[in-house]
Amino acid sequence: MRQQIDHLKRQLDEARRAGFRQAAPFGKPLTPHPKRPGRKAGLAYGRKAHRAVPPQIDETYEAPVPVQCPDCGGVVNETGVAAQYQEELPVVRTVVRRFRVHVGQCQACGRRVQGRHPFQTSNALGAAAAQIGPQAVASAVILNKQLGLSFGDVATLFHQQYGLRVTPSGLVHAVHRAGRHAQPTYEVLRETIRQSPVVTPDETGWKVAGTLQWLWTVATPDTTLYAIQPGRGFDEAAALLGADYDGVIVRDGWAPYRKFTRAIPQSCLAHLLRRSRLLLADHPRTTFPAHVRATLQQALAVRDRYLAGDVSDHGLAVARGRLEARLNHRLDRPGTVRDVQRFAAHLAVEFPALFTFLLDPTTIDATNWRAEQALRPAVVTRKVSGGNRSWHGAGTQQILASVLRTAHQRQLDPHALIVSLLRAPSPTVPAELRLPHARDRTR
Repeated sequence: MRQQIDHLKRQLDEARRAGFRQAAPFGKPLTPHPKRPGRKAGLAYGRKAHRAVPPQIDETYEAPVPVQCPDCGGVVNETGVAAQYQEELPVVRTVVRRFRVHVGQCQACGRRVQGRHPFQTSNALGAAAAQIGPQAVASAVILNKQLGLSFGDVATLFHQQYGLRVTPSGLVHAVHRAGRHAQPTYEVLRETIRQSPVVTPDETGWKVAGTLQWLWTVATPDTTLYAIQPGRGFDEAAALLGADYDGVIVRDGWAPYRKFTRAIPQSCLAHLLRRSRLLLADHPRTTFPAHVRATLQQALAVRDRYLAGDVSDHGLAVARGRLEARLNHRLDRPGTVRDVQRFAAHLAVEFPALFTFLLDPTTIDATNWRAEQALRPAVVTRKVSGGNRSWHGAGTQQILASVLRTAHQRQLDPHALIVSLLRAPSPTVPAELRLPHARDRTR
C-alpha cells in the first residue's frame, strides 16, 4: 500500500507540474460554457480608455465632403470639419552605403594605415567588404535574443519588409560579432552584480548542442546577468557571484545557495506558501501547513504596513521577533504526516532565511520574483529554439541577453545601444552601463 501511495503521489506531482508547463497559451482544454469575455457594463465598468491624440502632427491631409450624396444624389452642404488621427510606420527600404576607404603607409615605421568613417563597424576589405549595417544587426539581435524569432524568420522579415537580402547564416555571423563587441560590457555587468547589496538568483534547464545545461540568472533592480553553465551547483553560482559574496541572496530553497557562508539569505516566501497550499489540499486535517501559511502572510502584511508608514522601525523589529518565536514554537509539532514532517524539516533548515526581508523591506524582497521575471523571456526563447546549437552560440546568447535585459531595466534604447557597440572602433563599455560606485551593503 505504501508503494502504491508513493506511485500515486508521483503521478499527482507530474500532473500538477504539467499544468504549469504548457507548450502554448491554449494548451489547456477550454471551458465548455465560458463567461462572456470583457468587463461588464454598468457602474462597475471602470474608466473607459481610448487611444490618446498624438502630441505631434507630422502630416495633414484633407478629406473633402463629396459634392453629391452617395445615397440619393442630392447636393451636400459642408457643416463642419472633424479630426481623425493615424499613427503609421514609415515605409523603410534598404540604404546601401559605400565607404571610399583611403589607405596609406606610415613613413616612419612603414605600417599600413587606413581611414575609418564613424558609420563603419569593421575595417575588413576585399572579400569581406560587403557587410550588414549596424541598424540591421541591432534589429536582428533584438528580434532573436529578446523577442525569440528564429534567424530564418528574421531573414524573411528583412527581405519582405525592407528589401534586405540576407541569409540566416549571415545573420548568425553578424550577431556573433555583436556579442564580441558586447563582451566587455558583459564583464562589467558581472562585476556590478558582485558589488550589489541584494541579488536574486535562479536557474532553469537549457540545451546546448542537444545536451542539458543550465541557464542561470542573477537579477537586481537595475541589472540582470545570464550565464549558461553545465551544472546547477555551488561552483556555478560562485562563478557568477563570487564564493565570498557577503550581500543578501534572495533565493528559493535550493541547497547550493546555503554554501555562501558570508551571505545573508532570504528564502522565497512564495515557494513556501505554494507548498503550504498543496499540503492543505492533500492533507486537509493537518494544522501545521495552515499555521505556516498564516504566519508568512502576517509577515507580508507587516511589510506592507511598514512600507505604507503605519509601522515604525521599532515596531517592525518587535513584529519580526514575535513572528520568529511563533513559527519556531510550532516547528516542534508538525504532526504525524510524513509530507508535513518533511516540510517542517525544510523550514527548520531555512528558518534563518525566512524573515530577513523584515530587516529592510525597502531593499530586500520577500520572494525571488526578480529572477523569475528575468527567466520568462528566456523560457519563451527556449520553447521556440530549444536552446543553442553550440557553445559559441550559448556565449553570444548570455552576453546579448544580459545587455538587452539590463537596458530594459534602466530604460535605455536597446537598438541605439547595440548600434553604438558595433560602431566603436574597439570593444568598449557604454557610459550608461559602466560600473557604478560601490554601494553600502545591507546588514
